[in-house]
Amino acid sequence: MQFFSHDSFDIGFIDEGEGDPVLLIHGFASTHFVNWVATGWVKTLRDAGYRVAALDNRGHGRSTKSHDPEAYTPEKLASDAAALLDHLDIPRAHVMGYSMGARITAFLALTNPERVATVVFGGLGIGMVEGVGEWDDIADALLAEDPATITHERGRMFRTFADQTESDREALAACISTSRKLLTPDDVAKITQPALVAVGTKDDIAGAPEPLADMLPHGEAFAVERRDHMLSVGDRTFKARVLDFLKENPL
Repeated sequence: MQFFSHDSFDIGFIDEGEGDPVLLIHGFASTHFVNWVATGWVKTLRDAGYRVAALDNRGHGRSTKSHDPEAYTPEKLASDAAALLDHLDIPRAHVMGYSMGARITAFLALTNPERVATVVFGGLGIGMVEGVGEWDDIADALLAEDPATITHERGRMFRTFADQTESDREALAACISTSRKLLTPDDVAKITQPALVAVGTKDDIAGAPEPLADMLPHGEAFAVERRDHMLSVGDRTFKARVLDFLKENPL
């Protein structure tokens, strides 16, 4: 990994391949490696002729951790992504985010529209506007001293994931308290770039993709068949649709 500094955080990132740039933004409690390398996305995009950049969001992976919730607003997380584009001298890129990364992508498109050519919102549909619920229970699960005491099913799932990735659980709990800021329908309508909204048909976290796609001026929905929130990200049909989407909307 390489690193650059922004807003008092050291941000880890990778930059591979040549061609039109694609910036990848991972989800909550994940890392660039878990979300994009281990699932084959980096190789898929690189082999298709794209330059691929992916960062560890602040509070995640090998980037600097903070236990201050105010460090994790979507605007600040999006500012790290914009700073990475600056660091790499990339004036404009395709941007794809998954789950929390999709929300960050939306805020990046709103705050820096000239830098964002297209957006792919993976693992987050109408929940971007209506909310996805139960995050306080997840924060409690992350902070529980004994994971055996966790009774909340989704909280237990995220706690297990955080432990597997050896995450700073206090940083994640701080992140979850402020990073889930909702967009209004008016906000969504201002995202004028070509947009693909992809959600698994068994995903009980993201919310349906169609209502969000309908709010976007140039949005379309894609159903990742028979996949839940965790398994949709690496699905081969999702990859194939994104490659087609990028070809349909070149820089």
